[in-house]
Amino acid sequence: MAKKPLNIVVVGGSLGGLFAGVVLKRLGHHVRILERNPTSLLHNQGAGVVAGGDTQEFFHKHDATNRPIAVTSRLRHYLDIDGNVIHKEHSVQKMTSWDLLYYLLRANFDRVESEYCKLPGPIEGEGEAKYEYGHVVTGLKNKEEHVEIEFQDRDGKQGSTSADLVIGADGSSSTIRKVLLPDVKRTYAGYVAWRGTIPETEASQAAKDAFVEKFAFYHTGGVQILSYTIPGPNGALEPGKRLINWVWYINYAEDSQDFADLMTDSQGKRHHNTLPIGSMRPEIWTKQPAYAKQILPPQFAEIVTKTKHPFIQAITDVIAPRNVFFDGKVLLIGDAVAGFRPHTAASTSQAAFDALQLGRLMSGNVGLEQWQRETMEYARQMQSRGVALGERSQFGRHPLVGS
Repeated sequence: MAKKPLNIVVVGGSLGGLFAGVVLKRLGHHVRILERNPTSLLHNQGAGVVAGGDTQEFFHKHDATNRPIAVTSRLRHYLDIDGNVIHKEHSVQKMTSWDLLYYLLRANFDRVESEYCKLPGPIEGEGEAKYEYGHVVTGLKNKEEHVEIEFQDRDGKQGSTSADLVIGADGSSSTIRKVLLPDVKRTYAGYVAWRGTIPETEASQAAKDAFVEKFAFYHTGGVQILSYTIPGPNGALEPGKRLINWVWYINYAEDSQDFADLMTDSQGKRHHNTLPIGSMRPEIWTKQPAYAKQILPPQFAEIVTKTKHPFIQAITDVIAPRNVFFDGKVLLIGDAVAGFRPHTAASTSQAAFDALQLGRLMSGNVGLEQWQRETMEYARQMQSRGVALGERSQFGRHPLVGS
């Protein structure tokens, strides 16, 4: 697609934007990431990530730090209410963490130093890379040869810049998508994910047997919980230094007082999609351990009870009908195209897939029409699959129900 270095703006500086930024920088383009967050580093989201094939391929191809990224899980198993295994499948999966991927990508993109990895050396032919935080994009204008991006900077000043290509990688609540497709809405699916981690060393032997290097599940009416081992602080992979990550899906009606209370933080602010780590009101959290002991297998109840800093993710649905705009000068990728329910374990994989395909597009290996067809097909299939899995889990009956 491109024969000379382009000036490219990527809107969104989380994993999706960084995946794209690294690929484009490696190809020699000059990349400027505009991130709305007011701080130079995004806060650790405390989240486990299943590193699917596309994520592994991306890091194998583009990570110049060459450090391992995941804990290997070799077994999926399902528990009953008493904590007994009722079904198991031998399946190798790679489990990683949001923070490890983020800092590896920052090391590769704009050489941010951290305890997660050593900085890679310079790579011949790379383009320039800039990561600008505190920039809230407010509009796009299609000019004849370029796109004009309007924004407000961290000092509250209005500004604009131009780019040969704009990549919208600003998540499920994408501003770029709202500007281009104002009728596409993100909708609440009727349930949330409670999420948290505990240090591997704090788990009992029974909990370790259930969760360490295993992918464990429990299903009952309107409830699903799962757990797996992820890298620890600074991406530590050594046994004893890792974390046990859990995700607990619970139904809440959108108009209920319970949902409103859950999504209101300790400062009284109502959140729509995520209640961040450290902001939950104590009176909300103090009720949860007793509820966990009442309805969950003992191993799951234990790790929930021992969690110090839980957070909440409201489960939502959104999908755009297309991802190419302004004659190919604006492209949407990752969650900005389609927000998957977490049951797919594919949100990070989508961002990696889209970035890998973007590399093929920019190298001239595929045309724009093929890029759009393949990325939209991925988005539609996985988004639909996530809805089906979630509806069965929370409002139907799972075949491996444990009570």
